[in-house]
Amino acid sequence: MSDSNYFIFVALPCEAKPLIEHFKLKKELSIHAFSIYRNAHLCLTVTGVGKSAMAAGVAYSLALSPSSALPVLLNIGIAGHRTHALGSVLATDKIIDQDSGRNYYPQLVATPPCATHTIVTVSRPQLEYPGESLYEMEAAAFYETAVRFSSSELIQCIKIISDNKSNSIEQIKAAQVSHWIRDALPVIEEYAQQLSQLAVLNKPVATNRFAYIITQWHFSSHEQLQLKNLLNKRAILIPHQSLNLTDLSSGSGKLVLNYLRQEIDDHAFGGF
Repeated sequence: MSDSNYFIFVALPCEAKPLIEHFKLKKELSIHAFSIYRNAHLCLTVTGVGKSAMAAGVAYSLALSPSSALPVLLNIGIAGHRTHALGSVLATDKIIDQDSGRNYYPQLVATPPCATHTIVTVSRPQLEYPGESLYEMEAAAFYETAVRFSSSELIQCIKIISDNKSNSIEQIKAAQVSHWIRDALPVIEEYAQQLSQLAVLNKPVATNRFAYIITQWHFSSHEQLQLKNLLNKRAILIPHQSLNLTDLSSGSGKLVLNYLRQEIDDHAFGGF
C-alpha cells in the first residue's frame, strides 16, 4: 500500500478480525469511544451496527487524524441479496438511503476488481429482498459523512454477501463472516492499491488562498488543518469556480469552514 492516508470502516468485530491480521494492525489502547486499529498508513475503525454508529465512527476517526491530504475511505462489510451466492464480493456504484430517499453515487474513477451493484441502506435487518439491490445498514451514513472529508472517487464500499433467500440472516455466524472477509482480501487489497495510487495522483493542489485566509480570519491549529483539507478538496471538486469570501465578516475561522463545507455539500458529488 502507498503512503496515502487510508481509512477502513467496518460495523462488526468479525468483519475487522481478518483485516487486522492481514494488515498487521495494532489497537489504539488510549482510545475508548471506538475500537481503532492502526499501522503506519492505515486506520481501521469498528463503528458498531447502524447508520448513527457508522456516522459517528467516521467523523470521530477523521477528526482524530486530521491531515492536509485527501484520505482514501473504504467501508467493508456484509450485505444481503435475493440470489447472489454467499461470499460474493461486490463494489458499490449507487447507494440509496431507504429512510431519507437520498441517493449517492461514488465516482468509479478506478476500475473495481469485482462487479458493482446498487446498495439500499435500511434501519432494520431486511428479511425480504425486493428488487435487485443489496441490503445493509451502514453505507449511506458512511458516504454522507465521508464526503465531508474527501472526494467522491476516494470514498468506496465493498460488500460481501452474507444472506439471501435460501440462507436467512438469522443463520449468519461470526466465524463465517470472518472467513468470507478473509477470502475477499485479494479483491480488497487490489482495490486499496488502486485507490491509493489515485490518491497520489490527486495530491493536494497548492493554493495561495490558504496563506491569505489565515491572515483575515482566526483559526486554531486544528482548524487550519481543516481549512487546508477543505481548500484542497474544493480545488479538485470545483476547479473552475472562483472562491469568493468577501461577504463573510471577519473574526472566527469557523465562518469560512462552514462556508466551504456548504459549498462542497451543494456540489453534485455530495449526493442528491
